[in-house]
Amino acid sequence: MTGPWWITANELLAFLLELAALALLSWWGFSTGANAAVRIVLGLGVPSAAILLWALFAAPKARLKPALPLVLLVKALVLGGSAAALYALGHHAAAIVMAVVVVANTTVAETFRRRHPVRPEPPAAV
Repeated sequence: MTGPWWITANELLAFLLELAALALLSWWGFSTGANAAVRIVLGLGVPSAAILLWALFAAPKARLKPALPLVLLVKALVLGGSAAALYALGHHAAAIVMAVVVVANTTVAETFRRRHPVRPEPPAAV
C-alpha cells in the first residue's frame, strides 16, 4: 500500500471494524430469539448475509462495482447494523462510540481513496 502512513492506519482500522461488525452481528443473533433454533439461524445467518453483501458490493475486490451511494448503503447496513446490535445488547455507550468511529473511518477512507488510489507495490528486483 502506498501513500501517507495514516491512510494505511485508517485502512487497517476499517478492516478491524469489519471484523468487529461480523462478531457483533453474530453475538446479537445468538442472543436474540425465542428459542435455540431461531438464535442459531440469526447468529449464523445475519453475519453470513453481511459477508455476502460486503463481498458483492463493498469489498475492495467486490464482485460488482456499484456506484458510491450503493457502496455506502451496504456499509451503513453492515457497520451501522453492528452498532445497532451492540446497542440492542445493552452496551449503549460502546454502540455510540462504534457508530462515531465507523462514520469517521468511512468518511476518511472514501475521501482519500479518490485522492490516493491504492496501487499495487512494484515487484522487487530479483
